[in-house]
Amino acid sequence: MDWRRGLCSVAFCAGLSAPFFAQAADEDFLDAPEITISSEEAAGGGLYLRGDIGYAAWLDEGDPYYRSPGSGNVAFDNARFEEPASATIGLGYQFTDVIRADLTAEYFEGRFDGTSLSAPPCAGEGAGTGCAFSHRANFSALGLMANGYVDLATLAGFTPYLGAGIGATRIDWKTAHETSSCVGPGCACSGNAGGASYGGRDSWRFTYALMAGVSYDVTDRLKFDAGYRYSQISDGDMFGSGDAQGYDDGLSRHEFRVGLRFALW
Repeated sequence: MDWRRGLCSVAFCAGLSAPFFAQAADEDFLDAPEITISSEEAAGGGLYLRGDIGYAAWLDEGDPYYRSPGSGNVAFDNARFEEPASATIGLGYQFTDVIRADLTAEYFEGRFDGTSLSAPPCAGEGAGTGCAFSHRANFSALGLMANGYVDLATLAGFTPYLGAGIGATRIDWKTAHETSSCVGPGCACSGNAGGASYGGRDSWRFTYALMAGVSYDVTDRLKFDAGYRYSQISDGDMFGSGDAQGYDDGLSRHEFRVGLRFALW
């Protein structure tokens, strides 16, 4: 019958075309992109070196004060710390693709300028006078810190991170130079009435820091790092001789930092 012949024709054509379709499917499968799954971790397990430079956009010196003979503690008015640049080197270890830590050494210098006014009358002057003291001193600082970081997800080579550190900073105050003058309606003199110099003090001080930033993969082993760091250095002696002493109330540094990290593995 005609319908039986038609069915046989269709089956015969399908049988002839089956090898062709099978070959085409095999070729398409071979041309498909290869997908591999690696059991190795993408990062972690190696040493790295780092170097950074920083700029303290904001320095908070707290409430430094001056203890003068016979006047007790006198706060410095218009006290300020200057020269905000810093440099840091360090050695770190990448424990996993999320956790890393490093030990760093930081160096920076600064200058202090401050004025104070004593309550008692100036020597040799009448009632209602006071002595205005102006002090200027330089210092250097060496900080040793242990830091830990959490690296967040990486996107297009950028990895944001958070960190914290603790350590100690050695503040080395240089010789402080003082000028004094009489102020008030009872002063018989004007301008500078005297001057003195005081030896600087040095001490190790507890320091902590908080960091946030982002790194960029320049190469597989080199990263560019940019971030913000807040650090707090505890208070201590500045300078002094006998009963005349200067004290600072600690130093807070708000820094913008840039640097490089180079993986050694």
